[in-house]
Amino acid sequence: MADIRTVGVIGAGQMGSGIAHVCALAGYDVFINDVAPDRIDASLKLITRNMTRQVSRGIIGESDMDHALARIRPAESLAIIGGADLAIEAATEDEETKKKIFRALQPHLSANTLLASNTSSISITRLASATDRPERFIGLHFMNPVPLMKLVEIIRGIATDAGTYEVAVAFAKSLGKTTANAEDFPAFIVNRVLVPMINEAIYTLYEGVGTVDAIDTALKLGANHPMGPLELGDFIGLDTVLSIMNVLHDGLADSKYRPCPLLVKYVEAGWLGRKVGRGFYDYRGERPVPTR
Repeated sequence: MADIRTVGVIGAGQMGSGIAHVCALAGYDVFINDVAPDRIDASLKLITRNMTRQVSRGIIGESDMDHALARIRPAESLAIIGGADLAIEAATEDEETKKKIFRALQPHLSANTLLASNTSSISITRLASATDRPERFIGLHFMNPVPLMKLVEIIRGIATDAGTYEVAVAFAKSLGKTTANAEDFPAFIVNRVLVPMINEAIYTLYEGVGTVDAIDTALKLGANHPMGPLELGDFIGLDTVLSIMNVLHDGLADSKYRPCPLLVKYVEAGWLGRKVGRGFYDYRGERPVPTR
């Protein structure tokens, strides 16, 4: 990967932290930025905890962890990110927020910097249009949790050139990931299939077909899923699930993608799942307890 030596990550949440984690382990120098400086500190602590867990399980060596952590540096400003060979946006799943980030980053970009978004559903073509280099813009959709999940969806916008795509594929593979090419349609491949399933499970709860426990147990044992759909929605974040359903509903104009009213209510209540301690399960006690 002679073309990419430094990676800038914008967004120090769970996804941005995971992306920084795998990039540093693969030998890249990583800069991580966030609008809230305290999130950068929290991200560095999270990365350290996760790498320590990998060492304890024999997945990586202690020297690998030490070298990787030394490669990750906080970036207080977008000017530092703009000097990287590859800048990856990993902010909240909101189109205007993402476009605002790319517009703010643009004055600081080096001539050859590649741009990528970790969006899980939003049009790469539209995001690229907010930049001065749509031909050097691509979607790199990492799966959560990034250190464990092997897939990266790679999405080209209408203007993305062949060289950008080839570099993106090689970069993802250098991280030990398997790539899947997805066309630039709402929610791409994984979330086009996965998130409507979660939404349908919420409808099943909403209509009284089953309880939270019954629905999750049925899918885990009846379909051999490792996690029930309501538990998975909590893990992803119900605000993200709602955002993706809205992208699907707006982009494809099909009533089968209408977000369940109960999903909307949970998001309005701030019950977003694991990250806030309550969603379809309450996580504030010793073990998760269904909230319905």
